[in-house]
Amino acid sequence: MSDRVSVKIEGGVADVRLNRPEKMNALDQAMFVGLSEKGAALAADSSVRAVVLSGEGRAFCAGLDFGSFAAMAGQKSGDGDGAKKSAGGLLGKVNGGPATLAQQAAYVWMSLPVPVIAAVHGVAFGGGLQIALGADIRIATADARFSVMEIKWGLIPDMTGTQTLRHLVRLDVAKELTYTGRIVAAAEAAEIGLVTRISEDPLAAAREMAAEIARKSPQAIRAAKSLLDSAMYSDLEDGLRTEARLQGSLIGKPNQLEAVMANLEQRAPSFVDPEG
Repeated sequence: MSDRVSVKIEGGVADVRLNRPEKMNALDQAMFVGLSEKGAALAADSSVRAVVLSGEGRAFCAGLDFGSFAAMAGQKSGDGDGAKKSAGGLLGKVNGGPATLAQQAAYVWMSLPVPVIAAVHGVAFGGGLQIALGADIRIATADARFSVMEIKWGLIPDMTGTQTLRHLVRLDVAKELTYTGRIVAAAEAAEIGLVTRISEDPLAAAREMAAEIARKSPQAIRAAKSLLDSAMYSDLEDGLRTEARLQGSLIGKPNQLEAVMANLEQRAPSFVDPEG
């Protein structure tokens, strides 16, 4: 199953790729498991300072592979029982956490303690879009296309899409995209907030950004992600307390002192990885 998702770590940057190019990286059971397992492994690796998430071949991810699940479920009777049985595996909780296996494929990138940058080309449809939305930052080609496509199959977005979409676009826009399933071009996606920016080579741009992040204090980067993510759900008082608490955990520590000295001495800093 692990061959569905490849991971290469170099210089503190994890290069994660959906690796089913012959199917435009469509999501089958093995892909869901691969995303969940590889993401969990990266979360536990204190040497990782940033992640680049991309897809091999012609697309980032075309969404759920319905053909694969129909075959796996053995829908010979045509009564739908096989489909329900197949879906049951995706709807089971992962390791007692809040997410189902389907949700974990996207949630794992949201819950990673380090920044995740998605490099999107081709299409990001349905579950593919929800995985991309699980990243902190999305860089896309000018001809990339996006869709909350679940309604086409009589379904709703159930891979954390409703949780991420509502923080990126206006609620009426989120509803319109969900109700219609229409395909959104990259320029509009950037305008409404689905995409951070457009690049001729999003993978190269994502790698460059990740390398820059990896050169910063890893504790400060992790604290910044935690603070900004929690700010979406906390009130002002809680936000101020969290800000002060996290800042207090950084001030005077070795990596913070190293950042100061490196700047004063006009040299590249040498940071140590967080404790596991």
